[in-house]
Amino acid sequence: MRRLTPIVVFALVLLLPAGAAAVDRTVSVRATVERQVPNDAAEVRFAVSKERPGRAAALRVVALRARAVIAAAEKAPGVGPGDVSTGSISVRRVERGKRPVYKASEGITVITHQPEAAGELVSAGVAAGATNTRGPRFFASDREAAYEAALVEALQEAKEKAGMLATAAGATLGPVITITEGGGVTPIAAAPTEVTKDAPAPPVEPGDSSVRATVEATFALQ
Repeated sequence: MRRLTPIVVFALVLLLPAGAAAVDRTVSVRATVERQVPNDAAEVRFAVSKERPGRAAALRVVALRARAVIAAAEKAPGVGPGDVSTGSISVRRVERGKRPVYKASEGITVITHQPEAAGELVSAGVAAGATNTRGPRFFASDREAAYEAALVEALQEAKEKAGMLATAAGATLGPVITITEGGGVTPIAAAPTEVTKDAPAPPVEPGDSSVRATVEATFALQ
């Protein structure tokens, strides 16, 4: 029995390096998915600006006009609680000939969940007293869900590609070892909208947003 013991130990030592080398066999792949998702929301920005001889007078007029714009926006289609917010308020001195005046301004941002009605929102805001508008900016409201769905699809493509390579190499695809992801959702940009006070609602097309997801994955080979 004493003579057999060292032979068994030596055999085990020889087998360990071969087993370790097999574990190190991997295949790394990259897959990218691009898809379009419909825009189901739109953002419109309004500004109210007025000039008056005094600071208080300028602020008073802007406050009245801003309240009117907010009230009109809250009645617009697709605008609900929390969809209207105000921005910065400023008052600055402006030289107009020999007597300076003061210009007050306030910004208002509105989101509508009926993007096809964004033109009506713009028209209503201008009619209520907005002096400038920007937008609409169309976007997908649940951008995270759209991106996650594209990620899952990209991972599935990566797995299929890795399986094909494993078969070609005479191996079997094992479990995933590492995953790296990247990408995002890009909304459609819109140019500033010019609308006069009594103009009809301008036509709008919400369009789509572009979703791009990239997955880099490393799988074990068996």
